[in-house]
Amino acid sequence: MTLPSFGLLAALGVMAALSLAIRCAPFAHLLPDTLWNATRFAAISAFVLSRAILVATNFHSFVQYPILLLTLPSLTGVGAIMTAIATVVYLQLRRVPLLPVLDAWAAPAALLWGFLALGHLAAGSDPGLPSRAPWAVRIQPDPDLQQPVGFFAALAGFAITILVFRHLRGPHADGHTAALALLLTGAAQFLLSFVRQPYPYAPDAPAFPLDPIQFLALGMVLAAGVLYLVASARTSGKPDLLAKAAAGEAL
Repeated sequence: MTLPSFGLLAALGVMAALSLAIRCAPFAHLLPDTLWNATRFAAISAFVLSRAILVATNFHSFVQYPILLLTLPSLTGVGAIMTAIATVVYLQLRRVPLLPVLDAWAAPAALLWGFLALGHLAAGSDPGLPSRAPWAVRIQPDPDLQQPVGFFAALAGFAITILVFRHLRGPHADGHTAALALLLTGAAQFLLSFVRQPYPYAPDAPAFPLDPIQFLALGMVLAAGVLYLVASARTSGKPDLLAKAAAGEAL
């Protein structure tokens, strides 16, 4: 039986993130069971929708090699967007407030990112720039030493987990913890792109001066600002809620 290192670390990351989500639920003023059901729905949706997109876009290959195709990594940007839409609809139908859920998911998502980064490091699937630094590593089959991007990303993910969890435990407005996580993650991804090998299929044109992941990182920072403003606007007329949060009372 073959046990891929990336799959093992990803599975450990999912279990750790689920455990942390349950721990975060009370600080986000949510019932643990409510957050557990929402998290489980999001995870199942990501798995089913990503596989459905993979099969739809590679139907002929699926007919010939169904098992092999289904074992491929399949969560793409389109799959993530569809998962987000399905999850928002689920929360609306269950009448679960979105901003507290995002706050409770912030630290677990950063923790999962840290484990996935370690998986990429073990699998050699996130190559760094050539380097002669003392911390440079050699990833097969590349004979040259390179920056350990996965290690740096894991450190960033674990550090963000601690910072976001500490923020969640203190007095905060709904949505501000998620905004902080987006801001820190976007900044970390932007900085990591300076030691990561460029995306090989990026257009070589003046209109694309940045790597695609840098555009994504800047988008996360922008989304953090929008989320912060929206959350602040929603709580501006509710000073009593912030007073209760500051006093550590359960809502």
